[in-house]
Amino acid sequence: MGKLLLTTAEAIGQALVARIAAGEFHQGDRLPAERELSEHYRTTRITLREALGQLEQQGKIYRELRRGWFVAPPRLIYNPLHRSHFHAMVERQGRVAETEVLDARPVTLDHALAQTLAMHPGEEAWRISRLRRIDGRAVLYVEHYLNPIWFPGLLTADLTRSLTELYSQRYGIQYGGVRFTILPGPLPAFAAPALKVAAGSPGLFITRINRDQHNRIIDCDHEYWRYDALCVDVEA
Repeated sequence: MGKLLLTTAEAIGQALVARIAAGEFHQGDRLPAERELSEHYRTTRITLREALGQLEQQGKIYRELRRGWFVAPPRLIYNPLHRSHFHAMVERQGRVAETEVLDARPVTLDHALAQTLAMHPGEEAWRISRLRRIDGRAVLYVEHYLNPIWFPGLLTADLTRSLTELYSQRYGIQYGGVRFTILPGPLPAFAAPALKVAAGSPGLFITRINRDQHNRIIDCDHEYWRYDALCVDVEA
């Protein structure tokens, strides 16, 4: 059987990967502008973008809105069965974690969130919105919804730190059971700008409903990940 011929986009992609492997570009480096790359490979912008899109799907590069294309670092390995907080998980893999608090306030629960938290519609919960970075790159927008009965005064605490540690040290509450739901889908307009992508870009939506050591539902996390930043790896 004859050797399959590469498409132009595939050939460009292989050439770019070879340049990265040779050390011409390093992790986090910005690639040349699309116009420069299309001229270098003597191709159209449409074909070039096809090649870049293929490399993005492979996790080789990533794009930031209005900034261009960058060489991607390794994906974060995320095992939902490990009860570890974000900073510990990132640092255990030799990376640098950072958390920025975007908003923290009381909110009125709609029917769906009230049901999730085992509360009543119209009751007040606390919502903490945070942006999380790995090696300086924004990869996760998360909204935490907390039942305030378990965490008096929490909104005045340092919310850039791990909530897992804060729960334990300040309230004597530790995580017990957890329920995960993981769905691929488009990043919503309220999360995408913080992640430096266009609304509707592909992402991973992870819902985590947490119980404490007494089996009480204490909070719910809505995590919106850049899909190219995460690898979910579970071994039971």
